[in-house]
Amino acid sequence: MQCIFKAQRAESKPASDIFVVNETTGMDDGVTRLIDLMGSNRLYFYRTRMYPSGIIARDDVVIIKVNSQWDERGGTNTDLLRLLIAAIVKHPEGFTGEVIVADNGQAQYGSTGRGGSFDYTSNNAEDITQSVNKVVNAFGGHRVSSYLWDGITITRVKEYSAGDDKDGYVVAETPSQHTGALVSYPKFRTKFGTFISFKHGLWDPKSRTYDTNRPKVINMPVLKSHFIYGVTASVKHYQGVVSDKLTAQLGARAHVTVAAGGLGTEMAETRFPALNIIDAIWVNARPQGGPGTKYDAAERVNVIAAGIDPVALDYWAAKNVLMQVARAKSYENIAHIDPDNVSPRSFGHWLRLSMDEIKRAGFATEIDEQRMSVFVSEPRKSRTGKAP
Repeated sequence: MQCIFKAQRAESKPASDIFVVNETTGMDDGVTRLIDLMGSNRLYFYRTRMYPSGIIARDDVVIIKVNSQWDERGGTNTDLLRLLIAAIVKHPEGFTGEVIVADNGQAQYGSTGRGGSFDYTSNNAEDITQSVNKVVNAFGGHRVSSYLWDGITITRVKEYSAGDDKDGYVVAETPSQHTGALVSYPKFRTKFGTFISFKHGLWDPKSRTYDTNRPKVINMPVLKSHFIYGVTASVKHYQGVVSDKLTAQLGARAHVTVAAGGLGTEMAETRFPALNIIDAIWVNARPQGGPGTKYDAAERVNVIAAGIDPVALDYWAAKNVLMQVARAKSYENIAHIDPDNVSPRSFGHWLRLSMDEIKRAGFATEIDEQRMSVFVSEPRKSRTGKAP
C-alpha cells in the first residue's frame, strides 16, 4: 500500500529532523534521494573539505547494524543494505576506510532457534536468495566485511587497554541506577585486522591508544511490531548490540530492562548512532505480530526514513507508517504500536524512558511532534512527467 506523508516544520525548538523517502524499492535511487534530501537540509552524509560537519569521512570505519535474528521480512532489506554500502564506498574524496555489517542475534531464538545468521536462504530482498554475506562479498574490491557477534556473545572479556586482546563482550560492573540495565558491548578484530571497541573506538596496539572518532554506527532496523514491546525500530534495534546471555547470567538480562528504558542506557553509554535509517520497504504492522515476519505477514509500503535522533524517528515511523498500515488493514489492538500510548510497559512508555536516558547523557532527542521537522522526498519525475 502507499502511505501518505506530510512535510512539516517544527513549531518550536530544539527540534529533531526526520528525512523520509517515499516510493523506493531498495533497488532504485532511494539511498541517493535520501542523501540528497539530507544535504539540502544541511545534514551532510559525506564529511569532506567542503562539508566538514558531514557524517562519514573518507577514512572512517563504518559499522552498519542490521537485523539478523529473523529471515524473510524479519531482517533488514539486503537490497537497501547493498545500496548503502555502495554509497559509502563512493565517498567523493575516495573511501579508504572500512565497512563492517554487524549484529548480535544472541545465539538464541530467531528463525533457526539459534540466533542470527548472515546466510539465510530466504531474505528480505527482491531476490530472496540475496543474504547479507552475498551483499558483503559483492564488494570484494573494498574493505567490506561482516561480523556476527553471536559467536562471541557468551565470551566475557576486558578492554584492550586492560591488556585483553580477545574478541568478546565487555560488561559493566554495576547496573544503571535509573533503568537497571547492565551495559554490555562487543570488542572484536575485523577480517582486515582492525581492532574495534564498540564503546571506545579503534584500538592501536602499537601506541596502545583508542581513536574514538573514526568508528561510525549506522543503525538500520527493519520496521515491525514486537509481541512484547510494541515496536522494533531504532532504539529496540540496540538489543542486537548487547549480550543478552551474559547480562542474564549476571542478574540483569538486557531484554527485560527494555521496559525500563534500558536500551536508551545502552545507546547513551556505548556508541550513539551517527545515523539511523529505518527500513520500511516491507513492514509488519500486525500488533503483537512480530518480530518474526514471514513473507505473507508483511505489507509493502516502499519507504525509508532517517534521522540522528532515534526516539523522534521511532515515534514518527510508528505513528505515520505502522499505524497508517494497521488502520488501513483494520487490525485490532492498534494501541500496542501507538507511541502515544503511555500505559506501563507499553511502547510509548519505554520509548520515553529511553529518551530520558539519552537526554541525561547530553544527546539531543525529542518526542513532541511540535519539535520535529519532517522532510519528504517523492520519486523524481522524468521529462514526460512520469516517475522514471
